[in-house]
Amino acid sequence: MTHLRGREDGRTAISAAMTADAVRTKRIDTPAPCRYAVVGSGWRALAYLRLAHLLPDLFEVTGAVTRREEPGRQVETDFGVRSFRSVEDALAADRPDFVVLSVPWPVTPELTRALVERGVPVLAETPPAPDVDGMRSLWADVGAADLVQVAEQYPLMPLHAARLGLVRDGLIGVPGSAQVSSTHLYHAVALMRAALGAPIGPVTVDARAFHAPLVDPITPAGWTFDAEPKRARTVLATIDFGDDRSGLYDFTDNQWWNPVRPDRFTVRGSTGEVHDETVVRMADATTPVVSRIERAVTGVGMNYEGADLTALVLDGRPVFRNPYEGARLNDDEVGTAALLSATGAWARGEGPAPYPLAEGMHDHRVGIAIEESAERGTAVEVGDEAWGGR
Repeated sequence: MTHLRGREDGRTAISAAMTADAVRTKRIDTPAPCRYAVVGSGWRALAYLRLAHLLPDLFEVTGAVTRREEPGRQVETDFGVRSFRSVEDALAADRPDFVVLSVPWPVTPELTRALVERGVPVLAETPPAPDVDGMRSLWADVGAADLVQVAEQYPLMPLHAARLGLVRDGLIGVPGSAQVSSTHLYHAVALMRAALGAPIGPVTVDARAFHAPLVDPITPAGWTFDAEPKRARTVLATIDFGDDRSGLYDFTDNQWWNPVRPDRFTVRGSTGEVHDETVVRMADATTPVVSRIERAVTGVGMNYEGADLTALVLDGRPVFRNPYEGARLNDDEVGTAALLSATGAWARGEGPAPYPLAEGMHDHRVGIAIEESAERGTAVEVGDEAWGGR
C-alpha cells in the first residue's frame, strides 16, 4: 500500500523531500531536543549518534565517550559531536539529560554504578549485567535510586507497536498466549510480557535445543556467498507466566539476519488473534472477520518523497503513525528513536519510565533460564528476586 501526497506549503513533494530541513518542516511546536551522551563506539553506539545526526530537532548528543582516541576522532568527523576519553570529562563539559551506555557486558554495571552515584540517569544497553549474580549485585547498589532504564526498543518498533496497540485496545479479547520467533532471549521475553500484560513475577521455563541443516546467507559482516547448509541450533521454549498467560519461544542461530527464517509473532486472545500482519476477531457471535495490517509508504512508483514509512493501517484506520517521517529510518531505528524520546521525557520528569531496570533484569533472568533449561533438558523455575517488587 502506498501513500501519495500532493503539494505541501506551496512546494511540490519532490522539492520538500530534497530539502535538508524536510523533517523539521513537518513538525509544529517541536519540544526542545532530549540531550544525551553516548559511551561506546560499537555499531549500536553509532546508531544513537546517527539518530541525533538525522533528527537534530529531537535529539542532541552532548558528547561521545570512546576509550581510544582514533574512534573518537572518527565520531567527531562523521557526526560533528565532541568526543572524550572519560565519562567524567564528558559530564564536566556538558551535562546531558541522561547517558547511553553501549559498552561490553562486563563494563555496563561498573559505569552504571558510577553514573548513579553522581545522580545521572542512565539508559543501559541490554542486558544490564551479564549473569544473575551480577544483576543481584547491581540491583543492591542502584535499584533504589530509580535512575536506570534499559534499552529495549523491540516493543516500540512500528509493526510490534501496532500489534501491541490492537491487543491493548481489546480487539482480540483477553490475551492468553504470545508466540515469538524473531529475536532472542530477553528481547523475546519483553515482547511476550508486553503482549500479555504480564507483570514481573515467578515463571516456569521449559526449553529444548534441536539441530538441523540451514543455509546462512548473510551475517553482520555481509553476504557469505556460501550456499552450503550448516548445522544450526534452534531453541524452543514454553514460558508459563501464570494467571493463564503463556509464551512460546522459537529462535534459530543468526535468525536476526537469515532471510530464510523470517520473523513470526502471534498473540492469541479470547476472541481472536494477531498473527504477523493478519488480524482475526469476532465481529459478533457468528461473524469471524479477517483483516490485514497494511504498510503505507512513500517512494513507490511516481511518488518522489523518498522511501519512508508513513503509517500502518488496519481496515482503513491508522493503527501506527511514523513520528519520524522524513528521516527515512528503518523499523529498528524508529523503535530506538521512540525509546530515546521516552527516556528523555522520563529523565526530565515529564513522562513514565519506558523500561525500568527491574523489568530489564527480570526479562534477562528469564532469558538465562531459557538457556539453562535447554542445556539441562529440564524445566527451570524463576522465583522472586529483589527487583520483583519494583
